[in-house]
Amino acid sequence: MSENKDKNKKTFGHLLSKFRYFLLWLIPFLVFSIGFIPLITSLMIIFNFLSFSNIFDFVLLPFIIYIEFVILVFSEILISGLIIKIFKIKYKEGTYEYSFENKMAFKWMLICQLYTPIRKIFEIIPMGRIQKFYLNLIGMKIGKNTLVGGTIKDPCVTELGKNTTIGEYAVLYSHIHNYKKGTITIKKVKIGDNCIIGAGAIVMPGVKMENSSILGAGGLVSKNHILKKGKIYVGNPLREIKNDDRK
Repeated sequence: MSENKDKNKKTFGHLLSKFRYFLLWLIPFLVFSIGFIPLITSLMIIFNFLSFSNIFDFVLLPFIIYIEFVILVFSEILISGLIIKIFKIKYKEGTYEYSFENKMAFKWMLICQLYTPIRKIFEIIPMGRIQKFYLNLIGMKIGKNTLVGGTIKDPCVTELGKNTTIGEYAVLYSHIHNYKKGTITIKKVKIGDNCIIGAGAIVMPGVKMENSSILGAGGLVSKNHILKKGKIYVGNPLREIKNDDRK
């Protein structure tokens, strides 16, 4: 009897894994395909007015292409964000088995599929207010007057205070894979008010920066580390700059 239960459980887990693997590719396919609808619709409207029988229509063509590119980018950003928001696709802190059978790990994978292409767009095309709107839409907390110049890997479990600056090429991680154990650990990163994270710095999971703390360019903060209020930290390995060091 016990053997049959274990066998049925294993079979169910295998089917669930296959189904979620299918969803992991189907959902992004549908979401990003829907993002093309505004572009296709606007092109159909434009081609009803342009016949390309005169030079003026061809002169307009480069401008039309640029406008259509902008429409595509904005629609993909908005639709992917709304799907994440409406269906509450979010993950929480914890250590989980890195497999499709684990619900939280699956949510993390799905967020990556939907969020990563949009994140890449923001890395190529700076769009400060739109980026903040999108990150807020998918569950990230961002204070007023905060500049997100770097890369946020896990917006669901990242929090930024007000008047904080993240420099270019800085990266904030909130997850770590352990391929040996087959697990993924997700832990919140919390950055306080009036903080500065320099260009190229790396912040690992579980890090907390207290108010007015500063991380210098290229600095590495290891997991679960706390940067104290008003202190300045630099380097790899990380060290605090004392008053004597700044003279």
